[in-house]
Amino acid sequence: MKEDFLHYVWQFKKFDSNKLFTTASEVVVIENLGLLNTNAGPDFFNAKLKIGQQLWAGNIEIHLKSSDWYLHNHEIDKTYDSVILHVVWEHDVEIFRKDNSTLPTLELKNYIDKDAIVGYEKLFSQKQKWINCEDHIKFTNTFLLNNWLEKIYIERLENKCVLINELLLLTKNNWEAVFFKLLCKNFGLKVNGEGFFQWSNQTPFHVVRKQQHSVEDLEALFFGQANLLNSNFQDHYPKMLQQKYMFLKQKFNLDSTTAQIHFFRLRPNNFPTLRLSQLAVLYYKHSNLFLKLMQAEQLETIYGIFDIETTDYWKTHYTFEKSSKTSQKKLTRAFIDLLIINTIIPLKFAYQKSIGVESFEHLYEVLRQIQPEKNTLVDGFLNLGIHVKSAFDTQSLIQLKSNYCDKNNCLHCAIGNNILQQKQ
Repeated sequence: MKEDFLHYVWQFKKFDSNKLFTTASEVVVIENLGLLNTNAGPDFFNAKLKIGQQLWAGNIEIHLKSSDWYLHNHEIDKTYDSVILHVVWEHDVEIFRKDNSTLPTLELKNYIDKDAIVGYEKLFSQKQKWINCEDHIKFTNTFLLNNWLEKIYIERLENKCVLINELLLLTKNNWEAVFFKLLCKNFGLKVNGEGFFQWSNQTPFHVVRKQQHSVEDLEALFFGQANLLNSNFQDHYPKMLQQKYMFLKQKFNLDSTTAQIHFFRLRPNNFPTLRLSQLAVLYYKHSNLFLKLMQAEQLETIYGIFDIETTDYWKTHYTFEKSSKTSQKKLTRAFIDLLIINTIIPLKFAYQKSIGVESFEHLYEVLRQIQPEKNTLVDGFLNLGIHVKSAFDTQSLIQLKSNYCDKNNCLHCAIGNNILQQKQ
């Protein structure tokens, strides 16, 4: 039994409230259960109860055992002076107020809906499971499941807005600079994402804008800031980039990143050298990239903007000074999809919220046109019988697994609540 379950039981009134008695045999009549408090302090605010002949307005505190009151040191915390009822699973000790009167206690275990307890035990059985509801999730009502997945995808976007808002503060609301940082981060993928993010944070965006007239200047800036121009090169091209970077570094008083940029365990097409060149070409080709993407409403329009390849040097190289067979190294559809999912849609969501847009269905529609992501997490849900049609579904399922299943937040999940409410 967990305290969260008692919160759930109280919040949704999953107990027989017709004949309630305190441990002192006083009748309890509930007029208002109160509002769940997710911060510090009593668990429910502004409840209204009649205990015996006295009408009370105040807060509710919930524990597994009455003695937890002392375990949590509530007796010395003024915040809990406003508690009018102590709700517990098991009453094992009396709790006293400062005036030595007894705090009314309601022992819930004899009142809770038995179906709710059985459902709870099914969800949180000791059997090792990938997710708690893996035996039940495929039987969830389709309408309920789809509604919940849409709600938690919005929650996922809101979570991504936290970083966006932090970057807006740092850049004094420079949306283009924020977009540049996030785009760099996602160009680096998982292996080099943090390294790319670090060098972008040490590269003032106004410097990037001033170099957009020359793709070589952009490459010099990006490679130099990523600490990839520190070798004693023999080839003309890297030597030229090195010279250009030294000039830019001195002119703009730049600091290169201390982050490690990795090649190990990456497929050649994901080498940071190629990604940096593609990023340089992107900003060379589109001087107003942020605005174009904020105005793009069709998926094909976005694909068109990212229809780019590396500079000529990288058509015959994967790393500096080591030649390879000539090949075009364009951004693939799969890579562009990742940029749309992780950068463009979250940023458009944040930006449109900032200008008063209230409906985001057009963003969800773009995501529904993108192929579902392929990873072990998605495979896990597929194995449980969950149908996945698009990236909208996979993003929602990632949010479900990471924020609810992995954290045992089943009592705050519509799927878990649905299981608890079923007749057992």
